[in-house]
Amino acid sequence: MRAVVILMLIFSNIFMTYAWYGHLKDFKQKALWTVILISWGVAFFEYIIQVPANRIGSQYFTFTQLKTIQEVISLSVFVLFSVFYLKEPFQWNYVLGFLLICLGAYIVFMR
Repeated sequence: MRAVVILMLIFSNIFMTYAWYGHLKDFKQKALWTVILISWGVAFFEYIIQVPANRIGSQYFTFTQLKTIQEVISLSVFVLFSVFYLKEPFQWNYVLGFLLICLGAYIVFMR
């Protein structure tokens, strides 16, 4: 069931990342109020997945562990999104920063 929670968090993050950043590529010419409504619509699906993921996940992880998982997933999804969808160049310092974040996540899960 832990794997299901992680998969749900990954999918919810895909929706949320698009809601937050997809409009920067896809809807540059749209009015801000239109982009906000579109983002809310996309974020709705994120909540449909994330709220149950957190509820189920809280049975297997501490709240801090659950949030740490969420943040690592969020950054992972964002890196892939920014490189492959937004076409932002990937830099070495991103790798180093991400490794340090993963080290922090590891520390949170230590007993």
